[in-house]
Amino acid sequence: MKKSRGRTGRKRRRKHLRSLCAVNCSHKLEYIKLKKWLKDRGFEDSNLRPAEFLGTGRGLMTTKALQAGDLIISLPEKCLLTTGTVLSSCLGEYIMKWKPPVSPLIALCTFLIAEKHIGEKSPWKPYIDVLPKTYTCPVCLEHDAVSLLPETLRMKAQEQRTMVHELYVSSKAFFSSLQPLFAESTETIFNYSALEWAWCTINTRTIYMKHSQRECFSLEPDVYALAPYLDLLNHSPNVQVKAAFNEQTRSYEIRTNSQCKRYEEVFICYGPHDNQRLLLEYGFVAMDNPHSSVYVSSDTLLKYFPPLDKQRNAKLSILRDHDFLENLTFGWDGPSWRLLTALKLLSLGADEL
Repeated sequence: MKKSRGRTGRKRRRKHLRSLCAVNCSHKLEYIKLKKWLKDRGFEDSNLRPAEFLGTGRGLMTTKALQAGDLIISLPEKCLLTTGTVLSSCLGEYIMKWKPPVSPLIALCTFLIAEKHIGEKSPWKPYIDVLPKTYTCPVCLEHDAVSLLPETLRMKAQEQRTMVHELYVSSKAFFSSLQPLFAESTETIFNYSALEWAWCTINTRTIYMKHSQRECFSLEPDVYALAPYLDLLNHSPNVQVKAAFNEQTRSYEIRTNSQCKRYEEVFICYGPHDNQRLLLEYGFVAMDNPHSSVYVSSDTLLKYFPPLDKQRNAKLSILRDHDFLENLTFGWDGPSWRLLTALKLLSLGADEL
């Protein structure tokens, strides 16, 4: 039979090649310590193994075949790192008395930086040790690298960098208030690089888990939870999972809606994201992404419409007021509804507007 040379055939061959190139890493000391630490907190798992895969890097491999509906992982509440964890630490009293209240995000960033700094004394050291040392999100890239990105992504990356910098500047006074907890200067511990690392850790690795609003935090939603070991699961746009906190078992559980062969990498889906969103939020892109799209900037759009159109400014005003000059895309199925709407409005004649 002639081999398939289409996109489906390529995907199958890549998947087969990845399964042949998996290197089991469960013998490494950092993973042995992590699994012991998790076991002490009630986590039991016999099917997932940390491994290095061709194309995706570090991930989790299954030692048994998975069928649709099977439980991939069940992580007890005691293993999750949340704002509740932060408030139970020595940082809690400082957070509760600080005005104006810090955000849940800053609370978690502060905790990660502090735990990383104290090293061996941290009860979270086995988890901190397996976290990435660096990230590839645009916020971490050098200016020369960011300048090579497509225009729409470059603008988003610059906005992201500005946001993180403003977060750092606005939090410096709170960081200084923590000086009694440390022998070293808080300016050295809680520097910009440390906050950037902590922010990327939370942005790329947290699961969604809604918590009740606490008065000691700002009104920003408290929806973060870091999930050790579970966060080694990589993204694939071609799988479906069900993920939620199980109130009965008091565990965060993920069930697969897809099949996975023995010794293959187990994937979850972070959401129906295009590659721009994946790179911006997580620092990678997905091959053969069915959600891939090409972004059309407003400047590009306007090049193809008469500059002498007397109603041009009115049309632009309508599009701008209704936020229709951003996120204009072409996908596998053609132009998006937003792009078609913008094109239609710009094409209207004088008697149609």
